[in-house]
Amino acid sequence: MKRLTLPLLALALIIISATAGKSHDMALQRNLKTFNAMVKVLEQNYVDSIRIDDAFKAASRAMLNTVDPYTSYYSPDDRDELLKMTTGEYAGIGSYILQMGDYVCISAPMEGSPSEKAGLMAGDKIARVDSVDAKGLKSGEVSKLLKGNPGTEVRIEVIRPYVEDSLKTFIVTREKVGEKSVPWFGMISPEVGYIKLTSFIYNTPMEMTAALDSLSRIPGFSKLIIDLRGNGGGLVESAVEVLGNFLPKGTEVLRTKGKGSERVYKTTHKPTHPDIPLAVLVDGGTASASEITAGALQDLDRAVLIGTRSFGKGLVQTSFPLPHDALLKVTVAKYYIPSGRLIQALDYSNRNPDGSVARIPDSLTNVYHTARGREVRDGGGLQPDSVVEIKNYSDILYNLVTKNKIFDYATRYRASHPGSPEIPGMQIDDDTYADFSAYVSQSDMKYDSSFDELLKEVRKQASEQGYATEESDSVLDHLQTLLGSDLERDLRFKRKEISEYLLEEIASRYYGDTGRILVGLQSDPVVEKAVEVLTGPAYEATLKGSGK
Repeated sequence: MKRLTLPLLALALIIISATAGKSHDMALQRNLKTFNAMVKVLEQNYVDSIRIDDAFKAASRAMLNTVDPYTSYYSPDDRDELLKMTTGEYAGIGSYILQMGDYVCISAPMEGSPSEKAGLMAGDKIARVDSVDAKGLKSGEVSKLLKGNPGTEVRIEVIRPYVEDSLKTFIVTREKVGEKSVPWFGMISPEVGYIKLTSFIYNTPMEMTAALDSLSRIPGFSKLIIDLRGNGGGLVESAVEVLGNFLPKGTEVLRTKGKGSERVYKTTHKPTHPDIPLAVLVDGGTASASEITAGALQDLDRAVLIGTRSFGKGLVQTSFPLPHDALLKVTVAKYYIPSGRLIQALDYSNRNPDGSVARIPDSLTNVYHTARGREVRDGGGLQPDSVVEIKNYSDILYNLVTKNKIFDYATRYRASHPGSPEIPGMQIDDDTYADFSAYVSQSDMKYDSSFDELLKEVRKQASEQGYATEESDSVLDHLQTLLGSDLERDLRFKRKEISEYLLEEIASRYYGDTGRILVGLQSDPVVEKAVEVLTGPAYEATLKGSGK
């Protein structure tokens, strides 16, 4: 009887699997036919003409929304954007842009780009591109006007705030420009080097190698910080190449598993820095390929992770060509780092009844072990070995940033302070902060704090439930006075954090991303912690592990 049971079970499973597959295929064919018939009926009978391209985009978006946010359709017009994401290269003037009211502004010219060579500056309002009036256009529309074939010229008229003869004209020759994935590296203490890594694109391994070579020639360099905060990832292959600088050749750093496929990624070259003490900085913006890098180094006990929990993206995408030069970027696999764990935080295959996706709770995650036996967990991103909690932005700072008050004041400051100040000596002194506060007050900036919103809800509920009285209104009014938004008070109370952000923006007006990074490093608690760990006993103590 037992000898018969197993074969029968196996046969039953095969039949069920085949039936399920056939049922799925039949449902697919049925729905495709229905959709095709629906389009024809609408086209032939709807009272007005149908904008077929818009209808198709809407239908495509609705279908892709049922899978995950990383599976995306790219029309022929959007292909360049996907190419830029993976290569960091495009043909244009080489400048970041920002929407500010009726105008699109130059946010920051890239270092060495055509826009920087031509003399465009952060804060310039783009008034005209060739013969097109740019006032009222959105940033995407202006971006398309600025891009073009390398070697072609574009005439750009800008309004430069806070200077005389503010209308200026620039003739810029477009070039093939590329974003840097290593915007700055250098020594931040006699022993500790620092590399800021912002993305993983085709040229990332070369930039990383060049940075390491330069640091290695500096006397005293013996420890390294790699800053992956805010790094949203990119190419898996680039992450593997970067890992090869620190791990033995042939080390498995990643395994991907898709439908009927599995791929193993190993380092392919001799490491340049196999033994250097290493700290990797992570936060909620550290995702995808940057999590592969940080996670592999953690699992192999090759680095200490410092900061806050990473984003938690354990999915891999590949692009497939579609008819008429369109593309479909599809999630094709999940990735597993050396301990065997999957760090994906959201399970898109199991949605809530309302279609939302909940984060996997820590209580449902599983324990894995690093090479030396330290406990690590799957699901929910990477948990740092040393957590440094960062305070959330205050409501006043959030509004100053999103309403572009800090950006605009930095433009004004640069116009009235020519020259190149020394970054170590740059600070927001009393006079500068008083001038900034006066500028914000005169702009009549209005904002509601989170407490304002809470009080509004309390008043609403009290009224609906019949509890609103003269006495309760008096109490809520008093709370509003004490804790509600007050521009002048909040500017005084939050001076320290506002000044830090303001100083970074002002420094960027003189030295671009380099200035922003250098000023930020002067008061960065995560970097301070990393230096402390690398130069003290905590580094080895963390990596020793406690056994399984």
